[in-house]
Amino acid sequence: MEKANASEAGLEEVSDGVYLATLATGERASVKLWRIDPGAELPVHEHENEQIGYVLEGRLIARADGEEVRLDPGDCYRFPSRECHGAENRSSEPAVGIGVLAPPRERPDWGDA
Repeated sequence: MEKANASEAGLEEVSDGVYLATLATGERASVKLWRIDPGAELPVHEHENEQIGYVLEGRLIARADGEEVRLDPGDCYRFPSRECHGAENRSSEPAVGIGVLAPPRERPDWGDA
């Protein structure tokens, strides 16, 4: 068994105001901790990984295939493989959540940090 603690995960800035940390990686999936600062944007992108997540704190506007959806604490979301998606934090508080990607995903290639 492997154990990880979110408070000890080293968040890495992967784009301006967007941070990711890997909590666990297996053969078929990976778990990420993410944080998006107020005013920051997760660039619109796509990948072959299916992505399922949960918002722990804060609020986001998720973009998927041209639509905007508000995500609040307690909301769960899913982006199918190859769906164009991104997010923006229009609030005054950081947004924090967990994402599961299958197959596992390493550092995104869209970062500019």
